[in-house]
Amino acid sequence: MPHGPPSRAPPPVPPVPLPRYLSFLSFSRRKESTLTATSPAPRTPAGPASAAAGDDGALAWRSINTIRALAMDAVQAAESGHPGTPMSLAPVAYVLWHHFLRHNPKNPHWDDRDRFVLSCGHASMLLYSLLHLTGYDLSLDEIRNFRQWGSKTPGHPERGHTPGVETTTGPLGQGVGNAVGMAIAERFLAQYFNRAEFPVVNHLVWALASDGDIMEGVSSEASSIAGHLRLGNLCVIYDSNHITIDGRTDLSFSEDVGKRYEAYGWHVQHVESGNDLDAIAKALTAARDETSRPSMIVLHTVIGDPAPTKKDSNEAHGSPLGPDEVRKTKGIIGWPEEPPFFVPPEALEHWREAVPRGEALERDWNALFERYAAQYPDLAAEYRRWMAGELPKDWDKFLPEYTPAQGAQATRQASGKSLEALAKTLPNLIGGSADLGTSTGVTLTDGGEFGPGTVGRILHWGIREHGMGACMNGIAAHGGLRPFGSTFFVFTDYMKPAIRLAAIMKVPTIYICTHDSIGLGEDGPTHQPIGHLAMLRALPGLRLIRPADATETVEAWRYTIAHPDKPTMLVLTRQKVATLDRTKFRPVDGLSRGAYILSEPEGGAEAILIGTGSEVGIAVAAAEQLAREGIRARVVSMPSWDLFEDQPQEYRDEVLPPAIRARVSIEAAATFGWGRWVTDDGVAIGIDHFGASAPAERIFKEFGLTPDAAAAAVRRLLQRKPRSA
Repeated sequence: MPHGPPSRAPPPVPPVPLPRYLSFLSFSRRKESTLTATSPAPRTPAGPASAAAGDDGALAWRSINTIRALAMDAVQAAESGHPGTPMSLAPVAYVLWHHFLRHNPKNPHWDDRDRFVLSCGHASMLLYSLLHLTGYDLSLDEIRNFRQWGSKTPGHPERGHTPGVETTTGPLGQGVGNAVGMAIAERFLAQYFNRAEFPVVNHLVWALASDGDIMEGVSSEASSIAGHLRLGNLCVIYDSNHITIDGRTDLSFSEDVGKRYEAYGWHVQHVESGNDLDAIAKALTAARDETSRPSMIVLHTVIGDPAPTKKDSNEAHGSPLGPDEVRKTKGIIGWPEEPPFFVPPEALEHWREAVPRGEALERDWNALFERYAAQYPDLAAEYRRWMAGELPKDWDKFLPEYTPAQGAQATRQASGKSLEALAKTLPNLIGGSADLGTSTGVTLTDGGEFGPGTVGRILHWGIREHGMGACMNGIAAHGGLRPFGSTFFVFTDYMKPAIRLAAIMKVPTIYICTHDSIGLGEDGPTHQPIGHLAMLRALPGLRLIRPADATETVEAWRYTIAHPDKPTMLVLTRQKVATLDRTKFRPVDGLSRGAYILSEPEGGAEAILIGTGSEVGIAVAAAEQLAREGIRARVVSMPSWDLFEDQPQEYRDEVLPPAIRARVSIEAAATFGWGRWVTDDGVAIGIDHFGASAPAERIFKEFGLTPDAAAAAVRRLLQRKPRSA
């Protein structure tokens, strides 16, 4: 609870009074009456006009300074954090959250809420203050425990951990990409579900970005695609304070960001003072009403304002202000030095106006949706299913089946056919590639393209893997859609930060990664992934599946769609591989368990050959060769280490009996990590150096990835000689 009145009256700072800005705040989203891809529906007000008209200047600044004081106190108590940016952004946050952001603190998951992304996640105390003050389930005690064990206020915002946090941010630039993805999702859902007089999907995406966000390349890629797509439902507020950890930005950054974004096709405005509430409100109004292109507001702020000695310096960026500076700053804003975490009752009451306002907005939307459901019951049912993440009946009925008689094919081809089949029953499956759609098998024949004037399910990301990864996370975090994105496996290097964040957030993004090994052949070592399987298997929370043939590829897709609990990566071949004879070998059901016994010799196994992907065929051929010599070798297909690790020990011991120590793994990649499965007594056959440029068959032979090499390794382990010896 707040404690006591302030110790002194607020001084006359900042000098710009709060305007009576009713004259230009219409609180309506859009003027158009038609529903097209580029002209969304009229929008429900964020709040009654009287709320803006009745704002009191002193109360407004009291509310703004509450954020500043909480940020200072929380960072100081934690002896860690970033106080300066929350302090300088408090005014724009006040105007945005009081008069523009449509949200309901009592239901953070209301479907048609505006999405708010704090891309500059280091300013987390700004978001935590807003969530607490407006009435989300985030107590003042959680603010007091900022950055402490078990609190809901970690150092950077985490989706699913703190109520009201839409996406996990911190690595700079990723939040901008997430915001673009959310805007794509809103536009797709609006086009699919909205009908005349029923704009059931009609919200905006607001993002706050810092100098660091704008410098990072991922934001450039995402912003470029946003401008191309003319996402008029997106507004990025760029906090231009000219400070980074090392000092002033002119050490390394002198471009005109506004002109760059104009070149991207954005609507750009400039606000010269972060304390000018009138100018901020006008800029937000113009951004809200701009429907034909994304908006950027270049907001010039003074970091740490109004701290007397550390504002406008890197000392206010990434460390506590210090007790003396906190005391002096509180004096400037008329705040009591004690107790810390003081929240004036009148400011809290003013902030909590968000609760009845948000509940009214959601009630109105619910009433609208009820009328919509009465007129369009099938659409309404489909909408509810999408948003709940549920699958329709018989969603997998068109998935193909394969036999050896159909001939060999690359697993990327089988994946493409599986995706095409799933697209027939899952219209919310949306995605594309980084300019490699034909090669990666994601060129859907149905669903249309998502472009500047069209809203389809095929996204052309261009050569922007960084941006694609970040936007996919935003689409998934928005809800309602299952995004997929594809590229060559080696180029996951460019997507790694977004993949990591997807794993942290447990969002169901799907990565289709082809050309998975030296088997891609002639393109050579620059395109041949060697350490990528090891690297990505080491990433917690990512499900990685490398199927052996077309049949396993179909099952990999079936499992992926049915389990949206985390991101999944399908790692697929460029070269053709034989389809295994499932009448001869074990069924493919074991793919869902990560590894399974593919073939078992009569009389029981004395050795085990383990393969993944295209190398399972090598293991099978090696086992057949050994069988002719009287050596009994089991073949295990292990498409997913992490799924196998999740199995009970009893099952793992059934597949890999501890008593059988003669084990050989075959994988056309780094052998790092295989010791766990082959044990110290076994052999891992792989490639621990870069590849070469040549046809795939020649490279496999030259690097020893052959049935002969695998069979020889088994013989050595069993101390047997080849029959011809």
